Amino acid sequence: MPLAMAGPDPDIALPAQERAIRAKCFHRTGTFVSFPPEAVEQSLPERFEEQVRRLPQRPAVTTRHHALTYAELDTLANQIAHAILRRCRVREEAVALLFDHDALAIAAMLGALKAGTPYLPLDPAYPRQRIDYILRDSAATLLLTDARNLALARELVRDSLQVVSVDAIDAAPTRPHAPAGPRSVAYILYTSGSTGHPKGIVQDHRNVLHEVRHYTNSAHFCTDDRFLLVSSIGFGDSVRTIYSALLNGASLYPFDIRSEGLGGLAAWMLEQAVTIYRSVPTTFRHFVGSLKGGEGFPALRLIYLGGEPVYPTDVELYKRHFPRECILVNRLGTTETLTFRYAFLDHDAQITGHGVPVGYPVAGKEVVLVDEKGEPVACGEVGEMAVRSRYLSPGFWRKPELTRAAFATDPVDPDLRLYRTGDLGRLRHDGCLEHLGRTDFQVKVRGHRVETWEIEAALLGLDAFREALVVAQPRGSDHRLVAYVVPAAFPVPDVSTLRRLLAARLPGYMLPAAYVVLEALPLLPNGKVDRRALPEPGTARPALEGPFVAPRSAGEEAIARIWMEVIGIDRVGVHDSFLDLGGDSLMATRIIVRVTAHFDVTLPGQALWQASTVAAMAELVAAALPLEPRPGGPRRVLAPRAADWPGV
Repeated sequence: MPLAMAGPDPDIALPAQERAIRAKCFHRTGTFVSFPPEAVEQSLPERFEEQVRRLPQRPAVTTRHHALTYAELDTLANQIAHAILRRCRVREEAVALLFDHDALAIAAMLGALKAGTPYLPLDPAYPRQRIDYILRDSAATLLLTDARNLALARELVRDSLQVVSVDAIDAAPTRPHAPAGPRSVAYILYTSGSTGHPKGIVQDHRNVLHEVRHYTNSAHFCTDDRFLLVSSIGFGDSVRTIYSALLNGASLYPFDIRSEGLGGLAAWMLEQAVTIYRSVPTTFRHFVGSLKGGEGFPALRLIYLGGEPVYPTDVELYKRHFPRECILVNRLGTTETLTFRYAFLDHDAQITGHGVPVGYPVAGKEVVLVDEKGEPVACGEVGEMAVRSRYLSPGFWRKPELTRAAFATDPVDPDLRLYRTGDLGRLRHDGCLEHLGRTDFQVKVRGHRVETWEIEAALLGLDAFREALVVAQPRGSDHRLVAYVVPAAFPVPDVSTLRRLLAARLPGYMLPAAYVVLEALPLLPNGKVDRRALPEPGTARPALEGPFVAPRSAGEEAIARIWMEVIGIDRVGVHDSFLDLGGDSLMATRIIVRVTAHFDVTLPGQALWQASTVAAMAELVAAALPLEPRPGGPRRVLAPRAADWPGV
């Protein structure tokens, strides 16, 4: 990967408008203490213990069931650390955590870090098979849990490793003597892998501290901030929230959406005067959809979105429901790189195009856009994002070969490493980066390169849908686009209307071939869409503008049957549009071949565009020959019309 591009300090490369918005990001008290660069060269517990000494009685973690001050959280974490040290003699062993979304999970994380062992968060909502695989692959030697999840924990491990309930720990609350260093492994997060199995991604203490530092200094986090935590601790986005709060003396407010539902989230935020909100865009849309209007959220000053594409419609939701003083931040990062770009937007932001920019660099992390060969592309060209930094993940847990394949040493500076993210982007001339989706979501449809996020943005721009996801499904040697949509209101527009509306925004080859209407998109515990749980489109005739009219003759019946078999649906009306049924140019060719063979006529290649319904095609065949085939009889050839449907 021949990337050796040095760049200027990104902290001085911000346009005036971006600097002006960031300058507004202060708590209303105006308090802020800068996070110094030397503070990243320590361990997470050391930074946390500084806050304990400064603010022992300040609220640290507050939930429905617990309210812990910094001193109380520190004491509990120390007790857990001693319990770990009595059972784990090798600090490189992973300690698995199985907790609900509550304060005990936070204490267990800190306890593992204080013991000098990496923690491995497990979500009780994950499928048993996935948890079982992670436990085996990680070679964890200890599973920490609580009384509520103790039975599940024992069932999962089946005596293969020790299980300890933090409710039964009675160790002395003294601080353990097992300090970790900045390069020690802090945690292992398992994410979906290309092999079909999740893979464990490692981060060390220094990388997390660097992440917290740039978030703190860019948004001026302070002790008066109150952070909402909705992401599972097994999800990378929770890292930014938890440590941005606890390493700055601020307060953390976990809220369990799974058990409490979104209906109570607004009341919780208002009751606790939450100032910092962070989630994936899908969760944000669901949250906004649950609002009654008039909540106001007067304390809220920052909304962070990331982990999925952010669309212009999300920016409009932010403007409509949150105060002008509140700033929206669109961030981009991966579990391997942590955050490497973000954009600050206020109520005056004007978004052009289908996507929302991910903005400007993070100090210490350079983004280079490269082509398929790893060569840098010119400004304004689309390329894959490669991150060049000394703050990248050490690699994949217990998988050195996979680590060597994914991370490369910089050819100029051996202290820097390179990671290709799989995200596509385009750099504007002012240095702002546009996120154009994933390389694995970029497909070829009938020879055209398609970015599915662009179709999703167009669907959300119709105001008919609250959520939209487009996937490319293999069909023979090609792909078809399937749109999964959640209506904003009923009735849902029919497919004929949708195609007309989308055709004003997208070329023909980007129009979905099928639409699946859902009550909600299936979600993973981390709030992202679970693509593997999406239902198949099925074979039912789509809801079209016109009513179903059955074939009225043997000829129409034969043509309709051919259409049904080629398109893959169970019913075709004689007035149904070929394109509205999901047809494309490849199908058109197959239909023409089969119709000409069945009726023993010769039709032009463009016949289906002349006759885009079964009834019209029957008339076209009748003009060439009577509908009943007469083997050996004379055949008439129709001249094609000049009109063609472009982009199909």
